[in-house]
Amino acid sequence: MPDMDTALKEIMEIDGAVGVALVDHTSGMALGTVGGGKELDLTVAAAGNTDVVRAKLRAMEMLNITEKIEDILITLDSQYHMIRPLTSRSGKGLFLYVALRRDRSNLAMARHQLRRIENDLDV
Repeated sequence: MPDMDTALKEIMEIDGAVGVALVDHTSGMALGTVGGGKELDLTVAAAGNTDVVRAKLRAMEMLNITEKIEDILITLDSQYHMIRPLTSRSGKGLFLYVALRRDRSNLAMARHQLRRIENDLDV
């Protein structure tokens, strides 16, 4: 089982990856980040996407939806932003945030790879 740093580096190997963060959705803090740089401030992205996760969870609660979120996809002109809440017991309250270049990534393959990495992640 890869640790957090190894898993984040492995996610950055997904074609088109710009940056990745492991985020605590109760505090909005990034527990770990890789990539980003000038084009993407992962600390700001972690905090902002925490609001997205919280809003979706509230909406699901109001609608009495008891299913789990597999992932949330935000499609921009040049990027995909994927949010994947962790489902393991040790990952409760955490989510992975990944930004991908749209012209260099295969969304279906990226989702598959992210699911595999998340399943093996030891937090």
